[in-house]
Amino acid sequence: MKSVLHPVYFPDILTTAALVQSEQIMYEVCDNYQKQSYRNRMYIGTANGRLLLNIPIKHTGTGGHKKTADAQIEQSFLWQRQHWRSLVIAYRTSPFFEFYEDELHPLFHTEFDSLLNLNKASLHCIYEMLGIMPEATDTKEYKMNYEDSEYDDLRVLADAKRKPEVHLPRYRQVFEEKNGFIPHLSVLDLIFNLGPESLSYLNDLDLKPLLNSKA
Repeated sequence: MKSVLHPVYFPDILTTAALVQSEQIMYEVCDNYQKQSYRNRMYIGTANGRLLLNIPIKHTGTGGHKKTADAQIEQSFLWQRQHWRSLVIAYRTSPFFEFYEDELHPLFHTEFDSLLNLNKASLHCIYEMLGIMPEATDTKEYKMNYEDSEYDDLRVLADAKRKPEVHLPRYRQVFEEKNGFIPHLSVLDLIFNLGPESLSYLNDLDLKPLLNSKA
């Protein structure tokens, strides 16, 4: 399987499964930036349910379309500290948070100006936590579709409003007794709860429904 995907911020479980199961990955870096997408957000599971963690993006004021590669992060307030604190509060009692904490901590304490650079760093962090290093390249130009390509077009996975195409089997979660099982969170939720078992979970997900409905 070869896939073209957006490099997003600590991707959800389905996106990560597509990354894990792909022999080759092409990151879409030539598209126009879109609001309300996983490019600058992730969802985690907390005692109060699903929580959105959003990266603030600078408004250029120039009008027109802005390339995702040109999107700059607004650093006028300490959003990284807020995200890190939220993760610690949500997952400090999970089975594997302390195991991965040292790998994750530096990313939330290093300032990034470029959203693309931050997202790639978050993906690299996930790969290290999973113990993999997939082959990845960047797109050289924007294509409307990949119908005649060997690559599966999975860029729709960056759409935060999409309807999930794949059923996620239940796995243990920190606040499941209170909230029930919450699917389609950031893969960090899976990793903190399953640890080394996460890779098997991701490899076992059946992505055929997603591939059959690719945009």
